[in-house]
Amino acid sequence: MRTVRLDCVALAVRDEGSGPPVVLVHGFPELAYSWRHVQPTLAAAGFRVLAPDMRGYGGSSCPEEPAAYGIEELTGDLVGLLDAHGYQRAVFVGHDWGATVVWQLALLHPDRVAGVCALSVPFAPRARRLPLEIWRERLADRFFYIRHFQDEGVADAELAKDPERTMRLVLGGLTVEALLGPDDGRGYLDRLRETHLPSWLTETDLAHYAEAFARTGFSGPLNWYRAIDRNWAATPHLAGAGVAAPCLFLAGADDPALAVMPHEGQERHLGDLRGSVLLPGAGHWIQQERPAEVTEVILGLLRSLDPWWT
Repeated sequence: MRTVRLDCVALAVRDEGSGPPVVLVHGFPELAYSWRHVQPTLAAAGFRVLAPDMRGYGGSSCPEEPAAYGIEELTGDLVGLLDAHGYQRAVFVGHDWGATVVWQLALLHPDRVAGVCALSVPFAPRARRLPLEIWRERLADRFFYIRHFQDEGVADAELAKDPERTMRLVLGGLTVEALLGPDDGRGYLDRLRETHLPSWLTETDLAHYAEAFARTGFSGPLNWYRAIDRNWAATPHLAGAGVAAPCLFLAGADDPALAVMPHEGQERHLGDLRGSVLLPGAGHWIQQERPAEVTEVILGLLRSLDPWWT
């Protein structure tokens, strides 16, 4: 890891390889470390691969104010990362929240995006009104994790009480009920399934995550969710906008997130969709769970961009 200083924040970045640039953007609650199996293979295939800890995470800056985590700031960090390395464009691969950021990057800064590969979270067009208002109406009698994350200090304390247990539960026991379930007074962690570590996650991996979040806490990552309505208010010009860049969607067929964010219909808003791939038997943490297959899908998109984008 090395530090790249931008205008307002510093990002810790894993940097491997040489060639056309590819940027890997992690989600919640992960780190650049989540790409540990994918990044070396992409680099060996002839690409310069940059994987930052996003703002609020790991070795990167963690601003205290929630307003620092808007979509303009998050996409601005990725543009700044390109500028710092002298690149005009890159292909962006994002997982979970990272997928949302790279989709929005393709709308806000289309000249900087040579392609998008989104993992787990499909493209969603701009809502007609404030998202939290819509969810409050539609899910009035339900627990919804994004709504649970809104109250400052509540989920922060819940997740930070025992970072090792938090990461064990989140990475090993994510269920649909943890995202969207009965409103029975339980918090987020109490809805996750207590289980053994999955085969793709070692105790060393778990310790790496736990140590990072013990140091930073979870307020920065949770502030991404707290900016959702502000993001909507700041982007009226994106109403009806779709992504023109070459793109690809990839998810685990058993990903609980697909029950909350269905991928069907996203093709209506994507001008150059080059594939929609569901890996049988795979869950949400797909780049860690099935790295070889994920890497092959990403390479398929990269190799389809001819001539390459440098």
